[in-house]
Amino acid sequence: METSQQVFAHALTGQHALVVGGTSGIGAAIGRGLAAAGASVIVTGATDAEVAQARADLQGAPGQVLRLDVADAAAVQGAIGTLRSLDILVNCAGIIRRGAEHEVDVFAQVVDINLVGTMRCCVAARPLLAQHGGSIVNIASMLSFFGGGLVPGYSASKGGVAQLTKSLAIAYAAEHIRVNALAPGWIATPLTRTLQEDEARNRAILDRTPMRRWGRPEDIAGAAVFLCTPAAGFITGAVLPVDGGYLIS
Repeated sequence: METSQQVFAHALTGQHALVVGGTSGIGAAIGRGLAAAGASVIVTGATDAEVAQARADLQGAPGQVLRLDVADAAAVQGAIGTLRSLDILVNCAGIIRRGAEHEVDVFAQVVDINLVGTMRCCVAARPLLAQHGGSIVNIASMLSFFGGGLVPGYSASKGGVAQLTKSLAIAYAAEHIRVNALAPGWIATPLTRTLQEDEARNRAILDRTPMRRWGRPEDIAGAAVFLCTPAAGFITGAVLPVDGGYLIS
């Protein structure tokens, strides 16, 4: 069985991609996937520590790592507005504050980063993407479709990302910019390690997932790369679940 790297080898040669929130987990996998498909990739992290770790992980491999706080409107405009070329924008930056999001200030912070931050990046990137007809991939969630009692801010923000994706797909279509989103299911990353190690929660997740496994960051990366290639040239406004069937079971 071919990997996504083999299927899409050279499909994005000559393209310039920016993965916001691409220093770890799903974002880092997407950055690697885009690079394997031939794109020139810049990834961003929110802190100096994230940036330093990502640079160390590159170990001389091509690619750039920048610090970018998506809650800082001026920084977003400055970082994206000064790029010479951009064909692909992937919005992966996000936070979750389980159990604390019923506090209004925490709720507002989560929504600001996850939803408004995505909008800030889309607005800043639009002029560059319009030059050649680009692609935006946002990261939604299973919680775009149903609620989370411990994470009302995260759920609201990811529901908003889904609707923002559809709205911008309409608004940007005349400029030949496609806007889609991925809704990851249960993906094995450091952020979900506690759930993986909780025997009861792990069993409940696997029992509901028809494919009977946790997803890998590379599973999301393959879908992201596909949405950025000419093979997806007539797809816009889609919110694609990548969840092993969890949503339908």
